[in-house]
Amino acid sequence: MAHPSSQLQQSIFRVLTGDAALTGLLGGPKVFDRRPERAAFPYLTLGRTAVVDWSTGTEDGSEHILTLHIWARGGGKQETYAIMDRVTETLNDAALPVDGHHLVNLQLQFAEARQEPDSLTYHGILRFRAVTEPLA
Repeated sequence: MAHPSSQLQQSIFRVLTGDAALTGLLGGPKVFDRRPERAAFPYLTLGRTAVVDWSTGTEDGSEHILTLHIWARGGGKQETYAIMDRVTETLNDAALPVDGHHLVNLQLQFAEARQEPDSLTYHGILRFRAVTEPLA
């Protein structure tokens, strides 16, 4: 069985690339595991994931902190905000499948949009918190 963070990331990837409104904003299913060298703007990358033990005295669990990055250029900060809003609408409180685990919750914890220094590129950052428990 794969690690729950890997399963969760796969579910997030499937849901984001399958969302017609988001792919419309991105100009295609441009969701990547790492920043591509020559991808056309805008696009989204799945960033850092941190996992901590969230077990109690009676139940096992994991807390996952997932960071998503939105990269835009031509449409500026408004384009970045629109993509960030759509990702948030799609993922916040979503009931995603995670093989062998139950996704207790998935919630947006942090959002930031900024222009990269000395660049025309806008960078949106979304940080989600998820809690999973293994299925009995």
